[in-house]
Amino acid sequence: MFDKVKELLKALENTSIEELEIEAEGIKLRAKFARGVVKETPSKEVVLKETKEEEKEEVVETTEDCYVVESPMVGTFYRAPAPGAEPFVKEGDFVEKGQTLCIIEALKVMNEIEAEVSGVVKKILVENGQPVEYGQPLFYIEKA
Repeated sequence: MFDKVKELLKALENTSIEELEIEAEGIKLRAKFARGVVKETPSKEVVLKETKEEEKEEVVETTEDCYVVESPMVGTFYRAPAPGAEPFVKEGDFVEKGQTLCIIEALKVMNEIEAEVSGVVKKILVENGQPVEYGQPLFYIEKA
């Protein structure tokens, strides 16, 4: 049954379906898909970083020309296509709309997350291998 669910989710990856509910063989499954979630950032955002000795506050300046690329699903964030490979993007890289930024693994399915805008990757907010939540900010991209 699990393999059938994986096949179905994989088949729905490139569709416009946003929500699906199935009940079969005594199992009920409900899935919500979010496609390419991008939101404008506020003019300033405060990011807290923890160190061994003390907690520091780092202010990240953003403008209306910056976008936040958010996670469209719950899963595990990967910066590269394979362990030991070069990351898809680094801070300071120019990206084109549609270019792969990262992979989020969900239910053993690798989902490529693409840039919704062209611009410069200003900040990567997630560490490689870190679990992410739906709507969690992943990247700041400064529009070109």
